[in-house]
Amino acid sequence: MATDSDDLYEVSSLEILEEEGRTLVSRGGTALAVFAHEGEIRAVDNRCPHMGFPLAEGTVEDGILTCHWHHARFELSCGDTFDPWADDVQTYPVEIRDGTVYVDPTPERAKPPAEHWADRLETGLEENLRLVIAKSTIGLLNAGVDYRSPVETTLDFGTHYRESGWSSGLTILGCMANVMDNLEPEDRKRALYTGARHVASDCDGEPPTVSQPAFSTTDVSLERLKSWFRECIEVRDTDGAERCLRTAIEAGHDEAAVAELVFAAATDHPYLSTGHVLDFANKAFESLEHVGWERAPTTLASLVEPLATASRSDERSAWRQPVDLVALLEDVYGGDVTDTSGLERLLEEGEDATAGRNGGNSGDGGDWESPSGFQEILLSDDPEAIVSSLADAIRAGASTEALAEETARAAATRVAQFGTANEFSDWNTVHHTFTYANAVHQSTRRTDAIELYRGVFDVALNVYLDRFLNTPPAPVPSPADNETGRDPDTVLEDLLETFDAEGEVNRAGRLVAEFVGCDGDVVELKRTLGHALLREDAGFHTLQNLEAAFRQFELARERNGDGDGDEVRQWVPLIATARYLAAHFPTRREAEQTFTIAARLNRGETIHEA
Repeated sequence: MATDSDDLYEVSSLEILEEEGRTLVSRGGTALAVFAHEGEIRAVDNRCPHMGFPLAEGTVEDGILTCHWHHARFELSCGDTFDPWADDVQTYPVEIRDGTVYVDPTPERAKPPAEHWADRLETGLEENLRLVIAKSTIGLLNAGVDYRSPVETTLDFGTHYRESGWSSGLTILGCMANVMDNLEPEDRKRALYTGARHVASDCDGEPPTVSQPAFSTTDVSLERLKSWFRECIEVRDTDGAERCLRTAIEAGHDEAAVAELVFAAATDHPYLSTGHVLDFANKAFESLEHVGWERAPTTLASLVEPLATASRSDERSAWRQPVDLVALLEDVYGGDVTDTSGLERLLEEGEDATAGRNGGNSGDGGDWESPSGFQEILLSDDPEAIVSSLADAIRAGASTEALAEETARAAATRVAQFGTANEFSDWNTVHHTFTYANAVHQSTRRTDAIELYRGVFDVALNVYLDRFLNTPPAPVPSPADNETGRDPDTVLEDLLETFDAEGEVNRAGRLVAEFVGCDGDVVELKRTLGHALLREDAGFHTLQNLEAAFRQFELARERNGDGDGDEVRQWVPLIATARYLAAHFPTRREAEQTFTIAARLNRGETIHEA
């Protein structure tokens, strides 16, 4: 019992404790293991900080307390661990008065929770420890830390400790940061855990980055730096390219200007590395929106290696045979695939056309509307017609953003109409086109660089190459045809159950359409899709797909307004991603098991039952 004079709690007589060697007491909801060892009395939290095993059942020898579950070892006097994956165990002050042992159950903590979990996140990243990362991300958000802070920590780690540069892990981190506002609070923890663990895995065993400095002069024009950067990337000179890029940032050029430099190089060849390179670049810029432009030098420098080493689609047979798609592009561009003179001429004609419509003011091409049948041409099997239609649109004043929106819509349709008789691996073919299209679209909103028209052409021709995967096309369910009158919450429950079964691709799409037809709240739909994704062992592409679908849906709604329930165009991205998710679920859910254990440990629940 507690003493009368203070808050110390009585444990036992010193004689009995020394005879038995240990005892277990519980006060105020906290179980404490008290040990008599080498003439000293030590008290620690009975829960092993690794996975909660009762330390009173452990072994004490030579000043070391060893947990019997996973053999985590702790220095008994201070609680510090020998094993980074285990965390330190909390110790408690002990007093001996008149032959009786007392313990203070409320010691001052070494660090506040936010600081402690921030340190543990760094350890989890460095050691690639999933459980530590899970406990840290949960702990940080529970402590009220804004998600941007651990995103920044993880971004810094990923860009400093992977010599080969930006890759899937950092892209996943960017995707998760982008969908945070679409998720329930508990799923935000899952999203942060997902991004951080993928970055840690990506960097595991990799050598650290060796960075190159900016030039000692910033008195170089952006156009010259852009030219140098592109040439370095063309000849795969990573060191020279990095110095040019860092100099552009050091010189104070704004985000749009630096983005122009990067995206120009990323589109100098069609569809670099099946679209991943431009998507990486776009995600790097989007990540900076979450953590601040001051992180730009290291963050953007990590793009150089994947840019310089990328595979080039103009060297692939699919782009050369049986139709020489590269030759079609060169005719438009005015030379080889790195040229833009032809695009500049088309753009001049477009400015004249826009000025004519605006009474002499050139405008920005924002008033261009796609002509009737434009989507049908983009989805056709005639590459010459596709290229000509895009060229005509530029000539008519279409901006990069307007055309990127149209091609992204066509790419989403390919996913929504993917035929399930195709090989499973072909899902990634239409997926790559869709996420590339989303990256091009997002990039056009960041900079109006003329080179991004090339990205639009890349998307359109890849949509053409994917045409056989819509043969025959799966019907896109219309919300107008799914006004069943069912309760929207019931529809969402059915959708989650659908993801628990293999191959329910078409049913998932129909349920999304039914939810919309029943006037369901899209906020709840996105939360449900996000939860379905984050409870699975979702891979890189599946995580990408949902984020791109959310982005494309939001942009369509931004342009068209909320619209009516039967507006198919607006809902295609969400129908498409529901089908894609259903094709890839369910999984073993190993990551969810780790997350659940971490959440229970952080809540103080018992994992091990004696």
